[in-house]
Amino acid sequence: MNVKVMADSACDLTEHYYNEYDIEMVPLTVHLDGKEYKDGIDISPKTVYDAMRNGKGTKTSQVSLQTFKTIFTSFAEANQPLIYFAFSSELSGTYQSADMMAKEVKETYPDAQIHVIDTKCASIGYGLVILRAAQLAQDGADIEEIISKTTDHANHMEHIFTVDDLEYLYRGGRVSKTAAFVGSLLKIKPLLHVDDGKLIPIEKIRGRKKVLGRMLEMMQTRGVDFKNQTIGISHGDDIERAEALRDMICETFDIPHEQVIIEMVGAVIGAHSGPGTLALFFLNKSY
Repeated sequence: MNVKVMADSACDLTEHYYNEYDIEMVPLTVHLDGKEYKDGIDISPKTVYDAMRNGKGTKTSQVSLQTFKTIFTSFAEANQPLIYFAFSSELSGTYQSADMMAKEVKETYPDAQIHVIDTKCASIGYGLVILRAAQLAQDGADIEEIISKTTDHANHMEHIFTVDDLEYLYRGGRVSKTAAFVGSLLKIKPLLHVDDGKLIPIEKIRGRKKVLGRMLEMMQTRGVDFKNQTIGISHGDDIERAEALRDMICETFDIPHEQVIIEMVGAVIGAHSGPGTLALFFLNKSY
């Protein structure tokens, strides 16, 4: 019996990938206009971005303990091996909840092959990690090999991103009110990355046009062997900039468009980063 790979909706993959690679998906929750929505299932990122542009506040919440317990119990009862590769524990409590419930389920089903792994990744960077795990599972790899190779993949996944409005990062506690105010006045665009699962500022760039060039420069400095890896780009309802970045990457590194995945930043992550977010993901180690 092949190992089942599970992800949560913060990987920002679309249903196409879940179906093609037989990935189990568990959604986080988006709160908008007093209602709760399952991310990736009954609310679209576009709906969230439009609401944010109109001044509405959005909130998110992690997957419930009971949801994890129900899923893990069903796999334990079926004696089906399962690996849940989770959204970064530094950005959500979902990993901790899942780990807690996996241990609780194993008290009743001690032989259950249920594993919970913190990827320390987010958005399509996390999605690329999930696709790596799912491909290994489809090829018949065992649990130990999938965990080892996928964890290594996650550890070398670069996340470089920018946001269009610092106000959204301020609301999420990522920058101070003063920094958000001054940055907006000066049209400063922050460039950030993810280090050990945490959002870390790299530098500030004056003007929107300079951001793409700087992202490409960082890719040249940090990445390797681009012809033999899948590159990811995610965007906060700004497909034109995402495609412009893809075109720059393909021209610079002489790779086909098909090698670059472009997806919208999902509703949960987008609720904190805001419309106009642009993120780039690639490996810094050759495989």
